[in-house]
Amino acid sequence: MVLPREHRLRGRFVFDRLYQKGRRFQGTLLVLRTMAAEPGLLRPGLLRPGNPDGQPPRFAVVVSSKVSKKSVRRNQLRRLLHGQLVALARIAWSGADQWVLISLKPGSADADDGALLGECAQLLQKAGLSQ
Repeated sequence: MVLPREHRLRGRFVFDRLYQKGRRFQGTLLVLRTMAAEPGLLRPGLLRPGNPDGQPPRFAVVVSSKVSKKSVRRNQLRRLLHGQLVALARIAWSGADQWVLISLKPGSADADDGALLGECAQLLQKAGLSQ
């Protein structure tokens, strides 16, 4: 599943800020970085004008070639995590105006999909973003 446009996190400055200033939560398979949204870093076309509830949460999943040399497997992992993030954003998301970056660690391609999803949910709860 692909992330809907309003939930995508894009841009070099956004990623740089998340790596520098974001809070980091580390698991055995994943690293989760989160920070309060800074809409000034986004391109003007990506913002929703006049939204009284603030901006929707935005996500990004990074799967490097160190995780798996095969692009098919990297894309499978990315889509798996995208699907869970979208489901959480619709149902049990408590982190309004947050940016979330999930990076997979080397060796996580060999892990069971259930283990990846479980650790992702655990890290999101630890960060206080889901219930």
